[in-house]
Amino acid sequence: MSSIAIFGAGGRAGRAITAEARDRGHRVTAVVRDPRTAGDITADGISVVRGDVTDSRSTFAIARGHVAVVSAVTPASSPEALAALDHLDDQFFVNAADALLHGMAEAGVGRLVLIGLFANLQDEHGRLILDDPAAFPSHLRPFALSHTAGLDRLRAADTTVDWLMLTPPAMLDPAAPRRGRYRLGGDTVTAFGSSTLSYADLAVAVIDEIDTPRHHRTRVSIFD
Repeated sequence: MSSIAIFGAGGRAGRAITAEARDRGHRVTAVVRDPRTAGDITADGISVVRGDVTDSRSTFAIARGHVAVVSAVTPASSPEALAALDHLDDQFFVNAADALLHGMAEAGVGRLVLIGLFANLQDEHGRLILDDPAAFPSHLRPFALSHTAGLDRLRAADTTVDWLMLTPPAMLDPAAPRRGRYRLGGDTVTAFGSSTLSYADLAVAVIDEIDTPRHHRTRVSIFD
């Protein structure tokens, strides 16, 4: 039995990944901002801890002793919550990437899987989705740019950490059942790029890439 640290375990994606990891026999350290709000995550094989994904001391202390780390962290849990934020740190995902890579390298943990954002995939013309106001709301553009900056930081990093960013479609269905299958793509939205995906099957892909890593230091898209 191995152990996985999951930052953002209190969100929809994080909860699904935590459940999938536990069901497949992994011990899980569920990392949240406030453990008092995550009491329902606690179960056999799951430890809930407080952590800050943008602090390398925190990522080091939490990652140490685990075989892999997952980052499903976001400053807000929904578009509505994001729009209601008083302030969005445009360096949030850059700082998170730096802290994760540094802390994990210091802790000797080699595998990192992150959840990406549909908006920085490309359309068939090579244009980022976030640059098309018809496809992506303009008021969410600062968030998308922050996410994209984090991806760029990962791509430019000279690191021993074997990272992978899995980018789901715009629509993730919290009610859809786990089917245990999914499709993977590249940086371009394909004909099936407008499809949906369940959080449960996103979680399947994350744990698949920890149990048997197939993609290395890259970003791939994932669809149903």
